[in-house]
Amino acid sequence: MHSTKHPIAIEDNVATFQLTSFHYGRPGRGKKVYIQASLHADEVPAMLVAHFLRQELDRLDAEGRITGEIILVPAANPIGLSQTIHGTPFGRYDLSTGVNFNRAYKHVATDLKKSLEGKLGPDAEANVALIRTHALASLASWEPNTSAGLLKKILLSMAIDADIMLDLHCDNEAVLHMYCGEPLAEAVQPLADLMGAHALLLARESGGEPFDEACSRLWWDLAEHFGPAVAIPPAGVAITVELRGENDVRYELAKPDAQALLQYLARNGVIDLPITPLPAPMCAPTPLEAVEPLFAPHSGVLVFRKKLGDKVEAEETVAEIVNPVTGEVTPIAPKHAGVFFASTAHRHLLRGMHVCKIAGATAFRAGDLLGS
Repeated sequence: MHSTKHPIAIEDNVATFQLTSFHYGRPGRGKKVYIQASLHADEVPAMLVAHFLRQELDRLDAEGRITGEIILVPAANPIGLSQTIHGTPFGRYDLSTGVNFNRAYKHVATDLKKSLEGKLGPDAEANVALIRTHALASLASWEPNTSAGLLKKILLSMAIDADIMLDLHCDNEAVLHMYCGEPLAEAVQPLADLMGAHALLLARESGGEPFDEACSRLWWDLAEHFGPAVAIPPAGVAITVELRGENDVRYELAKPDAQALLQYLARNGVIDLPITPLPAPMCAPTPLEAVEPLFAPHSGVLVFRKKLGDKVEAEETVAEIVNPVTGEVTPIAPKHAGVFFASTAHRHLLRGMHVCKIAGATAFRAGDLLGS
């Protein structure tokens, strides 16, 4: 194992941040895996899981049991970790620009459609290698003009040529769930089973250019662009893992989560561990377009009538908004049946504020599916 320090500064006379990555195995031998934690810096459970991953990877590396290459970034956002507002950590958005740290990554397929013209053929393995070379070159030409943009370039440059990319996050309050590209569902389902995911949410393009799609969407975009005569498999399995809620920072959760991630890597031939049987799945993949966000109809106290992880029917009350002044009590219910998988952590809301999300089975939304 070796570690690398990545300084983050656009100019000499501004604050410099430092990102640290840990490197295991040997580049070019077997599959490459990239894992990062807490790109949204206030999503702390991911960093605790990364702590246990690092302990196990240190041991496996010392024993010569890493058969591929693994890069671990246990605290992926030193800029966000330094941000507070009136003493409260604030790590979702870059305070200097207002941009979400998990949006606005470069979609390299735009460059590659030009640079790869006439260079690809029926050999899938050769195509994958060439696409990765051109993807790295495209990122090298990216010239961000903010520290947050430079951070994004550094992270993506380590991840874009990985066979497996695991981006560890969490929600405000939630049960464990995951996001990935629609063509990756079969490859990701074992991880969903291992981690006990309550929802596996699929999209070909979710909007906003998040990190996972910057690593994966180029593959099916290029396949569609160049057509069936050119063999381009979905060679980057990129997964966003939402490790429950922001306050779920407990050893008894983080240790099994780390073990499940390692078991997934073992199943993919990256580390030498005994393979354990897959648990029974808790969910089947469903479209991200079928997720129904619910919002407060007026201000008041939010009271949930259902528990996270519950299955709810269409028009079934999930929560109520209580106005303590007028006495008005308004039920909040989805229009579509599904799994109640995530909610706000706030208990007093203003009109229009986010309440919760229901993962349905039938797509009905379009456009920007993730929000800000």
